[in-house]
Amino acid sequence: MGLSLAIAFGGGIYFQKYFLGADEFALLSEAHTLLVNNAYDDAPAAPELEYGMIRGMVAAFGDPYTVFVDPPQHELQSDDLQGSFGGIGAQIRRDDENNYLLYPIPDGPADMAGIEDGDVLVRVDGEAVTSETSIEDVLARVRGPEGQVVVIGVLRGENNEALSFDIERGNIALPSVTWRLAADEARLGVIEINVVAASTVDEIQAAVADLSGRGATHFLLDQRGNRGGLLNAGIDTAALFLDGGDIIERQYRDEEAEVYEADADGMFADMALIVLVDGSTASAAEIIAGALQANGRALLVGAQTFGKDSIQLIFELRDGSSIHVTTAKWWFPQIAFPVGAGGLEPDVVLTPEELAGETGIQAVIEILFGE
Repeated sequence: MGLSLAIAFGGGIYFQKYFLGADEFALLSEAHTLLVNNAYDDAPAAPELEYGMIRGMVAAFGDPYTVFVDPPQHELQSDDLQGSFGGIGAQIRRDDENNYLLYPIPDGPADMAGIEDGDVLVRVDGEAVTSETSIEDVLARVRGPEGQVVVIGVLRGENNEALSFDIERGNIALPSVTWRLAADEARLGVIEINVVAASTVDEIQAAVADLSGRGATHFLLDQRGNRGGLLNAGIDTAALFLDGGDIIERQYRDEEAEVYEADADGMFADMALIVLVDGSTASAAEIIAGALQANGRALLVGAQTFGKDSIQLIFELRDGSSIHVTTAKWWFPQIAFPVGAGGLEPDVVLTPEELAGETGIQAVIEILFGE
């Protein structure tokens, strides 16, 4: 039985080939037989019927974070958390008729193979792509192992010329962090963490080096809208900015709590820093924000965060779908979390209007520079 271990959205991801013997669920088997033999309508084709059974079992746990995920969505989530994926290097957009249009990235695999802006995607490896095909399904088909060839069929131009391209998938970066100097204050480096991925720590280091070289002396971690990501990456990101101290405690069922501590002399422990959060800041993003707040390292500015303190193991099933199972809780040793219906309480609270867009950046500038 293949086994590998990682950590993900608000908690652990545990990939394992897994199945249950049918004899363990005799009642379910009996109900299935009755439905198939007696229903007026034909039974849904596999795997829809099996997926429905799994969703029903998952829903019985009554936990919003214990869920079943179809193969395409599972693959896309995994790509997001790894920070890169095997792909053709093209943006996929829909037109007014819901056709899928390709826009190759310059010098990427699709561009080098001859794909042109606006080519209509109609086939991937012999399977038709129509306006009814979901975007998740399209992306999952186009993506795959780096170095593997995928056959892309397109229609081009007013005459709908049918063309086919053999494209070798390359490694396509999927940045979790973007950065820039604040428009109204060149001393402030704005580092936006969009998802907490395996690549986040390295990307933050690159961001700080670039922004410092361009004159930034103060920094903002903008985590508005960041729903979380890898637990370990959240811990490692927080440690970058700490000079020792506890980050979080974690506890699985029937096990002793485990404390995660930051090493002394974090790479950016002396950096002038503020963290911007909102009601969508959740999970691993809250670990970063809360650890810095709890250790007195940085002001938290914005709105109360989401308040997700659970850890999920993800079991990958044999068809590429997965079950996410809540298996543990985490918390900050120094402060209460979550608080009420939400999470972290900011040190400086902003109204929704003050927090939105560039207005939120301006509020941070006023706090740091009194302007």
